Amino acid sequence: MRIFVTGAAGFIGFHLSRRLLELGHQVFGYDGLTAYYDVELKKARLSILKNMEGFGLSVAMLEDMAALEEAVRAARPDVVVHLAAQAGVRYSLENPRAYVDSNLVGGFNVLEVARLHPVRHLMMASTSSVYGANPEAPFREEDRADHPLTLYAATKKANEAMAHSYAHLWAIPTTMFRFFTVYGPWGRPDMALFKFVDAIERGRPIDVYNNGDMARDFTYVDDLVEAIVRLMDCPPKRAGEDPSTSPVAPWRIVNIGRGQPINLNDFIEIIEKKLGRKAVRNNLPMQKGDVPRTFADSAVLERLTGYRPETGTAEGVGAFVDWYRAWRDGKP
Repeated sequence: MRIFVTGAAGFIGFHLSRRLLELGHQVFGYDGLTAYYDVELKKARLSILKNMEGFGLSVAMLEDMAALEEAVRAARPDVVVHLAAQAGVRYSLENPRAYVDSNLVGGFNVLEVARLHPVRHLMMASTSSVYGANPEAPFREEDRADHPLTLYAATKKANEAMAHSYAHLWAIPTTMFRFFTVYGPWGRPDMALFKFVDAIERGRPIDVYNNGDMARDFTYVDDLVEAIVRLMDCPPKRAGEDPSTSPVAPWRIVNIGRGQPINLNDFIEIIEKKLGRKAVRNNLPMQKGDVPRTFADSAVLERLTGYRPETGTAEGVGAFVDWYRAWRDGKP
């Protein structure tokens, strides 16, 4: 297939693009190469993709509708996978405007080009953060997600709602996937695993919020990619075709998570064991926007694809540490 991937230089976009190219698909990447984190890391990911057969790239911002439409028109994709976004829960407290520009305006532009240039399947990334203050666990797609705790989560919830309206009005087969704390090699430097490993290796203290008394449903990036690739072949064809589909639109939400939350203190111990050294902990209170735990119910994913994430945390952390040390030493 011909697949258009926004955010191709990003952590998840890079892994997905590489996997799709290995499978023999053509991948048309689109990325703004923003400076939210180290642009050299993004360029290093792209250098790998550019050496693979079937990859093309447009460098432009999501907010640039003319550039986005031109890129989609030239690519003529069968599938659009929209991964580009202003990420980061905590950064949304410091720079909320970036989330409005990238996630709301950019998300709208993606919907518009999917309307103007119809595709077989539109796939858009959401986040487990939309569950916000939801007291039920595990989190199920049908649970109410009306109380986001950060602007980041609110913009992703808005993307889901906007996509539903477009799917209904223009019959665009759309899958929204909610990610649960994705980690692995080539991960973002602003994420906990990268920050912890980097600090411990350099002998610096790590900030541990709520004294580590929180849990996250960590999902290894290769498992996430496997789920997306399988979902690619499962576009909702019509409204109400199965229990996961909207009753009025070819649109559905799918959780992608392992379904085995890990306490943050236990997660840190796994990192310490792999590194062979103890962390110096700077215990802090719960930060604004944080939730005590995330916990995915992946029954919909398994029913649609026969698959659920399975990589153990120790294995995944080990793979990240091996990559981090190679990257640090200039040999990724």
